Formats: sequence, structure tokens, C-alpha cells
Amino acid sequence: MGSPSGPPFDPDDPDWERRERDTEPIPRIDPDDGPGLGRGASLGDGPALSDDINLGDGPAFAGEGRSGRAWIRDPEGGYQPPQISEDELAGLRADASGMSPRRVLPLEDEPSSLVARYLFPTERYRGEWKRHWIHLATPILIGIAATFVLGYLSGFLAGRNVGALTTVAVLLWFAVMGWVAWRVADWWYDRFILTNKRVMVVNGIITRRVAMMPLVRVTDMKYTQSPTGRALNYGTFVLESAGQDQALREVKNLPNPNELYLRVVEEMYEPQAVEARLGKEADEAQADDGA
Repeated sequence: MGSPSGPPFDPDDPDWERRERDTEPIPRIDPDDGPGLGRGASLGDGPALSDDINLGDGPAFAGEGRSGRAWIRDPEGGYQPPQISEDELAGLRADASGMSPRRVLPLEDEPSSLVARYLFPTERYRGEWKRHWIHLATPILIGIAATFVLGYLSGFLAGRNVGALTTVAVLLWFAVMGWVAWRVADWWYDRFILTNKRVMVVNGIITRRVAMMPLVRVTDMKYTQSPTGRALNYGTFVLESAGQDQALREVKNLPNPNELYLRVVEEMYEPQAVEARLGKEADEAQADDGA
């Protein structure tokens, strides 16, 4: 009894049976004598290992059933876009009466001929904006002031024999008004453009300037409104990029800055919501045309 090299047997030792059990040799299992481990064989009286145990399809962890959570496997092995529910889209659309609140204004269907030439075929147009009319405040004030000055000089020089000065004053007035007309035309051709891939600014009449920034490179964006800007609803946008040289950074006097901010942010972070809203609006428009 006991191990030959172990301590002598002591019937009063309470730990003798434990030491005797721990030092017993493990019997050798011969695979030719019967089924092996994994085929229903067992050691002693312990539970047998069976082929019924499924390590791939069952819960990943022992506590998974108690927590109520389960891992959902992706059958395609790739990214699955989130599903946009109808409740999430409800706040983005207006009903037929126009009474429900909208967070964004309706999107334009097609770009203007001025903008279409700068878009490539796979790019999706989201909107274009001219600068706020406050952008023309200085030229218009100068034109009004020049008109009053010309009227005053014409009355002052009418009773004097200085026709040459009157001619010069009229020519100066035409020059000022031509400059004002040039600034108005430049304002008309100046556009801020948003697509699903980038933001652009196109301006210039004779010399065209096109500046753009990909949305994926926009690291920070903000807009500021002065007290006058809050009263007249315009602001200045500042776009920060990861690059050193930025062709488009500050865009002044854009109308509806909060609306435009939501448009750009939604296009950057929730493009699926934009596509879902556009698809829903297209379906509703087709339904109305059919009715």
C-alpha cells in the first residue's frame, strides 16, 4: 500500500488517503481495446467526451445565454450598411401639407449648366449655393454714392462754363457703374457646390477658378455668424484638412449656414440617410405623377 518511496503508513494521518490517490499511476489506454477519447470514452467515472459537442455553432461563451446577447456572424464577411428606419426618416421629410418639421431643405434635382461641367459621371450632385446678397453690399453702396455725387456735381456745374468737368464726372460715374456691374456678374457666377464626394467653389468670369476639397479629407469644419449675419442669415465657413496646402479653406458670406452645415455633416457621416431620403422622395414624386 502506498508508494514504496513515500512515508510509512500512518492510520492516524488524515491526509494519507489524498496522497495515496494523487500518487496512483494513470492507466494506459490502448486504442485497440475500444473507442478512444472523443468517441465516447471516459476516464474513471467522469463525463465522456462525445461527438455531440459542437464548438462552432453554439454560444461563444458560457455566460452568453445568461446575458441575452449573441454574436451575429456576417455571412458575407464584409461591412453591412446600417438599416435606416422609417422613424429616423420621418423628421427629414415634409408631408403633403408641409406642416411636419424639416431639418434640411429640399435638394435640387439637377445641377445648373455652370456647375454640371465640373462634375464627373459617378459623382452625385447635392446642391449649389450663390453667396448671400450681403456680398454685394459694398459695390451697391459705392454705386449709390457715385450716383448721388454725380447728381450733385451736375447741378453745381450746370451754371458754370465747365462742360469738360461735367463730361469727366459722367465718365467716372460710368466707370464706377461698370465696376458695380462686374461685381454683380462675378457674384452670379460664384457658386459653392456640394456632392457626395467633395465640396467645391467655382468663381471668376474671364479667369475661372475651381477649388475643391474631398469630404474624406475634411478633419474639422465650423461656421461663424456675426450679429448682422444672424439677423440676415449668412455666415463664413472654415474647412480644415489633413493636408498642408488647402485650395479651399475659408468661404465667406454663404446663405443659410446652419442648413448648409447640416448638409455637409450628414453627407460626411450619414450618407446612407441621404440616399434613403432621396430614394423615398423619388418614389413619392413618381406616385404623385401617377396619381
